[in-house]
Amino acid sequence: MQYEARLAVVEGGNMRNAIPREAWAILTVPADCQEDIEKLASEYADLFNEEYKATENPIKVNTQVVSLPDGLIPEEIQDDFVNAVTGCPNGVFRFIPDIPSVVETSTNLSIIKANATQIEVKCLLRSSVDSKKEELASMMESVFALAGAKVEFTGGYSGWNPNLKSPILKTMSEVYKAKFDKAAEIKVIHAGLECGILGAVEPRLDMVSFGPTIRHPHSPDEKVNIPSVQKFWDFLVATLEAIPTK
Repeated sequence: MQYEARLAVVEGGNMRNAIPREAWAILTVPADCQEDIEKLASEYADLFNEEYKATENPIKVNTQVVSLPDGLIPEEIQDDFVNAVTGCPNGVFRFIPDIPSVVETSTNLSIIKANATQIEVKCLLRSSVDSKKEELASMMESVFALAGAKVEFTGGYSGWNPNLKSPILKTMSEVYKAKFDKAAEIKVIHAGLECGILGAVEPRLDMVSFGPTIRHPHSPDEKVNIPSVQKFWDFLVATLEAIPTK
């Protein structure tokens, strides 16, 4: 690594289904490189804020002197770890061919916990098409296997393809129009939903996902618009009343 830097600890992220917003590391450098490292961190802060000013500003990159760590990640493992994280797919992998504005398959590098004795990296893969998720999983496995890591896949769930001819979608669109005097906005989004899990068990289910307005989900800033909860409930009740009973 540059400046003869050695890693002791790296931690970032705390939820597998969220994009991490903070990370920190402890590294050692020769004493005469301290000012160079501090300058480099400041330059990266300026660079990141310029690159992401439309969505993420301000980004903070802070440095401080801490006590010398008890141990370091072995150098050969450190290099493989850095290379694997750098090469790990992260973000959008593929858009839905029939709806090019909507993401079909993606992954996010969610959690990193590394120290002198153990390194753990967690990612979450999402896709409305199982075969593309498997392709992405194979790619990610290759990256980390080449670095000598043990790779495990757990907690997966099936995708849920949009069905614009859904009977319940048609019913709910009609109910929404009648109740609120405007057309419902029908959207396909990229997210992990329980509908995929339920649909894998019973493929014949006809499903939609709807609810109150939520902002900044899966983050410390998550919040719900309270008036929208009542609207959601009224809509749900009206929909149930409109569904024919056998």
